[in-house]
Parts: sequence; structure tokens; C-alpha cells
Amino acid sequence: MFVSYKWLQEYVDLTGVSAAELAEKITKSGIEVEGVEILNEGITGVVVGHVLEREQHPNADKLSKCLVDIGEGEPVQIICGAPNVAQGQKVAVAKVGAVLPGNFKIKKAKLRGEESHGMICSLQELGIEGKIVPKEYSEGIFVFPNSAEVGADALELLNRDDEVLELGLTPNRADCLSMLGVAYEVAAILGREVKLPETSLEPSSEKASDYVKVTVEAVEDNPLYVAKIIKNVKIGPSPLWMQTRLMSAGIRPHNNVVDITNYILLEYGQPLHAFDYDRLGSKEILVRRAKEGEKLVTLDDVERTLTSDHLVITNGTEPVALAGVMGGANSEVTDDTTMVLLEAAYFNGATVRKASKDHGLRSEASARFEKGIDPNRVRAAGDRAAYLMAKYAGGEVLEGGVEFDALTVEPSVVSVTLEKINRVLGTNLEMKDVKEIFDRLQFDVKIEGDMITVTVPTRRWDIKIEEDLIEEVARLYGYDNIPKTLPIGSATPGKLSDYQKKRRIVRQYLEGAGLYQAVTYSLTSEEKASQFAIEKRDTIRLAMPMSEERSVLRLSILPQLLEVLKYNIARQNDSLAVYETGNVFLANGQDVLPEEKEHLAAAITGLWHNHSWQGEKKPVDFFVLKGVLEGLFSKLGLTDRVTYVKAQVDGLHLGRTAEIQLDGEKIGFIGQLHPSVQKDLDLKDTYVFELTLKTVLEAETESLQYEAIPRYPSITRDIALVVNKETESRTLWEIITKAGAPLLKEAYVFDLYEGDKMEEGKKSIAFSLKYVDPERTLTDEEVTKVHERVLEALKEQAGAVLRG
Repeated sequence: MFVSYKWLQEYVDLTGVSAAELAEKITKSGIEVEGVEILNEGITGVVVGHVLEREQHPNADKLSKCLVDIGEGEPVQIICGAPNVAQGQKVAVAKVGAVLPGNFKIKKAKLRGEESHGMICSLQELGIEGKIVPKEYSEGIFVFPNSAEVGADALELLNRDDEVLELGLTPNRADCLSMLGVAYEVAAILGREVKLPETSLEPSSEKASDYVKVTVEAVEDNPLYVAKIIKNVKIGPSPLWMQTRLMSAGIRPHNNVVDITNYILLEYGQPLHAFDYDRLGSKEILVRRAKEGEKLVTLDDVERTLTSDHLVITNGTEPVALAGVMGGANSEVTDDTTMVLLEAAYFNGATVRKASKDHGLRSEASARFEKGIDPNRVRAAGDRAAYLMAKYAGGEVLEGGVEFDALTVEPSVVSVTLEKINRVLGTNLEMKDVKEIFDRLQFDVKIEGDMITVTVPTRRWDIKIEEDLIEEVARLYGYDNIPKTLPIGSATPGKLSDYQKKRRIVRQYLEGAGLYQAVTYSLTSEEKASQFAIEKRDTIRLAMPMSEERSVLRLSILPQLLEVLKYNIARQNDSLAVYETGNVFLANGQDVLPEEKEHLAAAITGLWHNHSWQGEKKPVDFFVLKGVLEGLFSKLGLTDRVTYVKAQVDGLHLGRTAEIQLDGEKIGFIGQLHPSVQKDLDLKDTYVFELTLKTVLEAETESLQYEAIPRYPSITRDIALVVNKETESRTLWEIITKAGAPLLKEAYVFDLYEGDKMEEGKKSIAFSLKYVDPERTLTDEEVTKVHERVLEALKEQAGAVLRG
């Protein structure tokens, strides 16, 4: 919203407050002033000149030689290139020594052999945008009315000695989309009165109701419609002061009648429309919804196809305007217009917005209807426009207005206590201070004890609840005056929970081990939802899925990770290691919210190491991924509590799959994808695991205990055991560690042989055993005794014999 400082002075006394100071006060009260433009900044030496003579330049077809009186004794000769310059005109002249926008200095010059002492200026040359210059002057110089005094300051006559404040209005302050709305705001800030515009008229002997009848069918869209009739208007240019105010607000002047409707739009915030009464073709105004496919040629000469969503003004049969948006060309005010039907109405904002959007017609009028107008200002705006048409278009305003009124307007009544105002703002305001603020806003106030009841005028439709009243008190009391206080109470420093800390350890470890984090959809297809699910439950289907591929909540993360592998391998990225932490969703029956559990899944394929300069390539295998998992459990302090048990999982290789157990309870699985699954996904050997991460991270662990490095040497013994092929190394390891305690500190497999030199159904597993006593040096005899006990236990419990 552009606000003229000089124009604003007509409604509020701004004595002692400059435009810059006013901008600061408005900003501090809650409406941001984005800038203050000084219209004549850098422009000097421009006066009103009178063209006494004009003749063709002797040496140029497109130049004129003019003798111009500029009020300084002898007339001066000025060469002018404007096509519309003529004898007898009053024009803007930049004298020698004048400065125009862009620091353009006027000097004496010779143009095609003829001296020129100054410059006759167009409005564009004085800093006014071409798109808002009146059309008759857009290609030439501006001509002042004959009443302009020769030698007077042209910038003052053109209102260029003004300053314009640009308000950055938020949607809730649409009440300030008018000069009167801003005037009420400024009056409240300064504690001054608002002077309303003149609207009184001489009574007419004729009645408007004799010329027009108003009917409204679409009552919800148009609850109030007022039609006024103005006879004997004379179409011509509007007064210069009105034209300059419109141009300062970014609106191009047209003629006195149209300019008055635009002027009222800015003054009252109420859109109006003027119809040529004689071109309406009837004595009826009917407001209704448009018929499907109905046509209307609007003022921009574009034929619009209407729908039943659009509200139209008709002459009883055919549309003459798109309500609240734009008038029709068939009823446009022209130079021949002598009788005007003036429309002042209250249209539903949503209906106007729909029509404006459908037809791409965004206008000042539609914007105000969309954001809201004051219903109690509709008639006043119409009266003001009629008054101006009588004064500046010579019209006769017929008595009364023809109305359709189904609008019920009830002002908002909002209550708040003084205690709450002070508690919210942290102030110690007294009741008289709060009452004074509401009086400045011109709100009706009733006080009963500590309760303040405010009747809010309809021009402030943004105030509905007690918090709105508190905001009004705060901004007019002054945000700078609100005391600064620190919060009182105990403060709790922020920190991560144990669960969050462990989750970070998981992510840091896996990324340090060479895996990349992936983030996939929680939604999948019905087919994939249950694949690889650790816990089998019914699937949960969306009520309105965006597609079948994203219609069901997942029970496992792995299917999505495999899609990640497939996508990358199809793009020649054939060695991948990815992981994801995320929720799976477990159904709990009808009408019961599902349970969310955080899972961890990983998938690897291709080469784990590829050191081409050393000729070393290591493809991924079961033990690579198992090693990653064991390292993770070690980081979490769960190594001794996790076991791997051979298992069968749908979609995984039968002989290369294990169930992962924590304290004997299943928490997940690890294994290789079944060859058929790999083939379907176009994958090579791929190894995966998935864990119920929630269970892992919530497992209680003991504090980390450190042991001193042994001071005494250890003794290592290696054994190769011949056992049945079905015997698991884990079983042998458990027997060894139990029988060798406490001197046996380590035992691990270092070789497996199942060649043709072994007896049918047998295999050889080699272990390395490390014996140590932290308190003394062991003797061979002590170690041999314990070692023999281990071998005996292996023989008795697993049928293992030493390989010869």
C-alpha cells in the first residue's frame, strides 16, 4: 500500500511529525514501512511555462521551436521534440541549470543550429513511470490546466513535493488498504482525531428508484448492493490533484468518472464501478451466478467464458460485469456518457477470488474483496463518490440509493482482564492506561472490575479473540516500553538420551566400516511389505494410497534396500554396501494404532576390497558382513550376549543363513540372498542382515571394565580336530572355553578343511588356544594339564579327535 504523506494530512493532523518519523512510528506499532520515497528527490528548477509561440524547426521535421514564458521577464526559446506541443499550452519547463532524475543537468544548447534555453518536460522525464501516465500524454509532454500560474513550481502542482510511504501489510491488516484505514491507525499512534471526507449533497427532485430496480439472486455471494444514479455528467479529465494522487499510488488516470471510482478505492478501500446507464439496455440490475458457457467481453476487450462459479452483474438478461473483478465493455463509461449508474456492493471474497484466478484478472478491486472490506463503509463510499461526481463531473445525484440489503453486520465483542494483559506482556499497566489505548483506537470500552469488554468496529475485522486485544495494547503502548525480563526457573541442560547416544554409535560405526546410509520409503507394495519380516503381522494399508507401489506400510526395511542395490547396479555401480535405520509398522488389530519399531538393515554386494595396484580383490561373503555385525556388537558391549544359530528365512540361502539372538531371544537374521531372488533383482552374490534395533539399543549393558595388559608371557597351542560335518564350530568353541577356564583366555578358528583326504562325513577344524595367568608365569606342565582337559572334553562331548 502506497500512502501519500500530503494526502494523509487531510485526515489526520501530522504537525510536528515528518514522513521519516511517521514511518518509524508506524513500523514500531507493528506495520512495517518498507520505504519512504521522496518524489522530487534530486529534481530542481522545474516551473510552469506558457507556450507563446510554436513554429516548425527550420532544420528538423520532428522538432518545434517554441517561445515560452517562464515568469522571469523575457520569454525564452526552447527546442522541443514532443509531437503534441502547441501554442497556448501551460507546460513543465526545466530551466537552464535545472536537474532532472538521474542527475541530468539542463544547459544552454544548440539543436540543429537553433538555441535552446531549457527543456519542455514530459511526465516520464520528471520521474513518473510511463505505465501510469495518462494515455493522451504518454507519447508527449504534459499539459497543465489553464489555471496554472506561469512561473509556479511545477513539481508542487504535480504533487512531486510529496513523500510516499510503502506499507508492507500482512494479511490480517487489510484494514490499512485505504487512506482512511491508515488514518485511523496513525491517529491511534499519535493520539489525534480523524477527519472524515465530505459527502453532503444538495437534494434532487428526482428519485433513483424511478430509474433502476435491483434484484439479487445469489444472496450469499452479494448480501448488499447499492445503486446510485448520477445524471447530466460531463466526461473529461479529473482535477490535477486527483490525477497526481492516483499516479503516486500507481494508478493511471482515465477520466473524471473512472478516476473518482479509483480514488474512492484508495480513500475508503471500497471498490466501486460506474456503468453507462444508457448502454445498460434496461432499468434493472440483476446479480446472479453466471450460466455455464455464458460470454462476457470485459473492459480489456477480451471475451471471457463464464461458469456457474462466477458472480455476474446483469441488466436482467445479459452480463454487464464480472462482480468484484472487472466491468463489461458493453456498459463502459465513454466520452459520450451522460448518465452513470454507480455500484457500491459487498461481494463474498471467496467468489471474487475464484473468478479472479480463473480469468487471470488480478486487480486492486479484487484484492480488496478477497482480503476483506468494511461492510459499514459501503454506503459511505458510494455517497462520497456521488459527491465528487457532482462536484467534478457536473452531475446531478438523484435522491436515495436503490438497495438490496440482506447483510447482517454485528461488531465483535471481545473481553479480557487487566491481569491477563499484564501477565502476558510482563507490564504493570493500570486500567486508565489500557482504556486510553482503546479510546485512541476509537473502540467502545466497558469496564467492570478487572474485566475489559471491547466492542470492535467493523473496520477492524482482524480482532476476534482476547489475544488480539492484548496485541493492540502491546503495539500502541510500545514494544520498546515493555520491560525486558529473563525467564525464572530451573533450567535443564539439553542432552542425548542413552538410546540416542547408542543410535549415533551405530551410525558412526557402520559408516566408519564403509557402509553408506540410505533413506527409503516407509510405504511399499502389498507384495514386498512382508518380505524378510522378522515378526509376522498383518499389513497396514493406506485408505487413499497415491499408487499401488506405495500403498502399504512396511514390515521390513530390506526390500527397499535391495531396490537401492538394483538401481545402482543398473547404473554400473556394482560394488555397494548400504544400511538404513528406520521404523517398521506392526499391526495390532482393527481400530488399534499400529506399533512402530526401529530396525537396522544392511546389504552388501560386489567387491569388499579392490586394491588393483597390489592385485588384491576380495569379494563380499557371509563372514565379511558377520564381521561388521560383530564389531557393532562389540561397540555396544553385547559381544558375549549375542549368538548366531543356523536358520531358514524365506528369500535367503538355505545353508548361509543364521538367526541372531540376544540373550537367547531372536532379534534378527543374517545371510545371503537366495540365488533365485538375486536373479530376479539382477544382483550378484548379495549378503544382508536386519535387526530389531530398538531391542538392541534398549538392552542394558554393564559399564566398561578395563584390564591391565598382562605382565607375564602367554603360551599358545594349536589343535586340529576331526569332527562330523554337522558339528558347528560354535559348539566346539563353547566346549573349549568352558574346559580351559580360567587359564584359557582366547580361542579362535584359523582353518577349515573338507578335502578328499578326509574320511567321508568328516571335516577338520583348527583352533588356536592362548593360555595366560596375569599374576605369574605359567609352566609347561600347568598348561599341558589344562590342555589335556580341553581335549578330553572335546572327545567326550563332541566326539572330536586330534587330526594325525
